[in-house]
Formats: sequence, C-alpha cells, structure tokens
Amino acid sequence: MKVRAFRGVHPTADVAAQVASVPYDVVNAEEAREMAAGNPHSFLHVVRAEIDLAEDADHYSSEVYQQSARALARMRADGVLVQDQDRQLYVYELTMGDHAQCGVVACCAVSDYDDGTIKRHEQTREEKLRDRVTLVDTLGANSGPVFLTYRDSAGVDALVAQARATEPLISLERENGNRHTIWTVPVPADMEAAFARVPAAYIADGHHRAAAAAEVAKLRRDRNPEMDNAGSDWFLTVLFPASQMRIMPYNRVVHDLNGRTSAEFLEALSGVGDVSSGSAEVPETRGSVGIYIEGQWHRLTWHEGVVDPSDEVGRLDVSVLQSRVLEPVLGIADPRRDERIAFVGGIRGIGELERLVDGGEAAVAFAMHPVEVEDLIAVSDAERLMPPKSTWFEPKLLSGLLVHVF
Repeated sequence: MKVRAFRGVHPTADVAAQVASVPYDVVNAEEAREMAAGNPHSFLHVVRAEIDLAEDADHYSSEVYQQSARALARMRADGVLVQDQDRQLYVYELTMGDHAQCGVVACCAVSDYDDGTIKRHEQTREEKLRDRVTLVDTLGANSGPVFLTYRDSAGVDALVAQARATEPLISLERENGNRHTIWTVPVPADMEAAFARVPAAYIADGHHRAAAAAEVAKLRRDRNPEMDNAGSDWFLTVLFPASQMRIMPYNRVVHDLNGRTSAEFLEALSGVGDVSSGSAEVPETRGSVGIYIEGQWHRLTWHEGVVDPSDEVGRLDVSVLQSRVLEPVLGIADPRRDERIAFVGGIRGIGELERLVDGGEAAVAFAMHPVEVEDLIAVSDAERLMPPKSTWFEPKLLSGLLVHVF
C-alpha cells in the first residue's frame, strides 16, 4: 500500500460538532435541509449544496456544484475550517455502544486503485459516478473519505496506539451516542512505512468516491499534461483493520408479489428451501432468510445442494436470494435498477421491515444474515462482484472532520 500524509482541512475543536455531518448518501435533500436548518457550519452545505438552492432545483445542475465550492470556500475563509501547516496522518476512532474501531486517515494512491492493490467488490452506477466526478473536480478536494479495510498489521496497530496516547485533535459525541475522536500521528513517516508492508486494501464503502478520484486524476492529467497534478493523484481514505470491522445486514423489501397471492408465493419457495414458522430476528447463521408477509414471520432455509460453498459470490445468502427467489419468483432481474425492490440498512432494525409491510409500502420483507468481512475480502481477491447492497457498515464516518484539498 502507498499511503501519504496530507495537510488536512478540518474544523476547529470548538465548532467540530456543528460542522460534522452524516455522509451525503444516507439522507435525501429534504432530510439534509432539515438537519442543516439554522446551522451555517454544517458540512451538508458542501456535500448536499442543493439545500441552499430552490427546492425544485436540479440536484445535478452546475449551480449545485458551484454552490458546494462556494460553501467550502466560505467555511475556510471564516475560519470554521482550518488547514494544518504540515503534512499529517490521523487516527479516527469510532465508538458505537460497546463497539470501537480505529482507522488511519491517509491519502491513498490512485495508482493503487488502478492496478488493483485497492480492491473493489461492487459495480458503480454511471449517474452517481458522474455526480462524484463533477463534485470532486469542481471542489478540487475530496470532501468525503473512502472507507477501506485491510488484514491486520501489528506494525500499524502499534503506531495507532501511540497516536491514541496523545491529546486528541477533535472529540465529539453525536445525539445517537456515537463518539468520534481524531488524533494526529506523531511520526507520519513511520506509519507510511508500516502501510508499505500491507499488501492490499479493500473498499468497504465508497466505490463511487474511489472511482471518481481515479477519473478526476486522469481528467486533470489530460487537461494539463505539463502541470503538476500530484495532488489529485491521491485521494482521502480511512483504513480500518479487518478484525475491527462491523457489518450489519442489508435487508430487502419488495413492493408486490409479482401477481401471486401470499400463499402462492410461499408455495413457490418450496423448490429452493424449507419454509417454517419464524420469529422477528435476523438469522444468526448463513443458510437461511427471514420472511415477513401479511403480519407473520417465516424462515426459509436453503435446501442442501442449493449453495456451492466454493463459490465466493454464489454462497452468499444475498446471492441465493437474488438468483433463486427475487428473479425467478418475483421477477426482479436487475436489483440495481428495478424500482419494485428497496434496501433497508440493518441499523433500522427488524421493526422497520414490519412497519413497511404492515403499512402497505411493501408486500414482503427479507431479513438477511450479514455478509462477513472475510466474504468481502474473498470476493475482492477473486476479482468478482457482490450483488448490490450486500453490506451495511456501522458506525458511519462523519463528513467534514477531515478534507483533502489539491
């Protein structure tokens, strides 16, 4: 791995709690507008700049991206965001209940993404990629980090512990009780050397941000081949050791039963697994799926032979559900684009699935056993792709605590 220290742009300690915002892609414009109301320091003014334009504004118009740039410039000019004088690496600790994870905030090399040293497991969608490319290029900055994981390294762990023994740069607690703490790394060169011995990293979240960074670097080289574009050849990341990662289920709801009655739908599942009475809980082990339909929970357990354990992708419950239930029974061939299916992050709990079905917004809900970190690594190493919306990571990184400008 090639990682590099950078002159981070971050809020001052006294306003960090006001600046820090949820990631751009976990809220819609209406929710973002409500969250940022009365708070001119919220980083949502940068990452969801449409909240400062007319409500009917095109979210992908050039004015939105220009508004983002104005908001970032204003926050820097007002001293809300300051830039470190020296290149730094940072440690970012996330605490949620009794779970804590510590990552290193660094710039990773676009070349590592291009040659597969930074591995991916999801496809990108063209419209989302265009949005991120335009934003990064307009800002001249990475406004949000790519969430990476790597196989644990004792050398990195020791340096993280050294950083955590110092006074934090930023420490704040959110309304949900999650704590976010950032330290600077005492000797960045030592951390860079430690990561040079890490063979690969894996994108956990942020495939569009990573792809956009690579495309912006190429665009800038093509536009100005004689200029030094070194800054855009690096992009903002947070790297967490695999042993500390926490993946929650990414559940599914489908709006209709493809012309079947509930009884006919459940009967159609007999060819793929055994259907039994179930309870309102996430399956504890791989090999089964919870189904909520007409106010009742069922458990669908795959028949022997349905799953090929040697297939890195096919053995995942999300894959079996897609290939054996969603497509042949419910007619959902492309879950990335079909509007009849929706995805519900595990943080919302089983109760959200019941609410959607009981309220008539969905006909059936599927509670999934979460994909494991080793699954993500195995699929990425095999250069294969998971079904969309396979992993939901918690706790979430906040936006605005560290920005890389170039």
